[in-house]
Amino acid sequence: MVQVRVIGVARDTEQQHVILLKPVDEAAAEGRMLPVWIGEQEATAILVAVQGSITPRPLAHDLMASMLHELEAEVERVEVTRIEDGTYFAEITLFTPHGLRVIDARPSDAIALASRTHTSIWVADEVLDVAGVEDTVSEPAADEHEVDEFRRFLEGVDPEDFSD
Repeated sequence: MVQVRVIGVARDTEQQHVILLKPVDEAAAEGRMLPVWIGEQEATAILVAVQGSITPRPLAHDLMASMLHELEAEVERVEVTRIEDGTYFAEITLFTPHGLRVIDARPSDAIALASRTHTSIWVADEVLDVAGVEDTVSEPAADEHEVDEFRRFLEGVDPEDFSD
């Protein structure tokens, strides 16, 4: 396993969101980084967490972190464990009063939760070998416009908007 950190969220040439994970020990990773394609909502959730932005109401990953805290559980680590047919798989390891528990998760959810709980993120060597790309990107700044737009949406949303 290689420990990584979120260096940013970007868009590819198809305008799909991609999270960029860079090994903490750059020498051990031989100049590679891992792009993981995610949805727009997940991209925003990760950006909000990485930037430490405050939202008017908790997002789903904030709720997860609060629930874990109330249940006296802690996120010990998250791992991107494998890739199959272009789909990434992840696991969240929790330390609970009943011992360690490992939960299957989408990488985007695991990374969003790790970003909120300041937990380490790890990638299997095999995943980095198969899907890692040469790191030719300087660390991008977060897309402030996208975060501001999402924040405005949250401020103007009414729970009634989601009722049948």
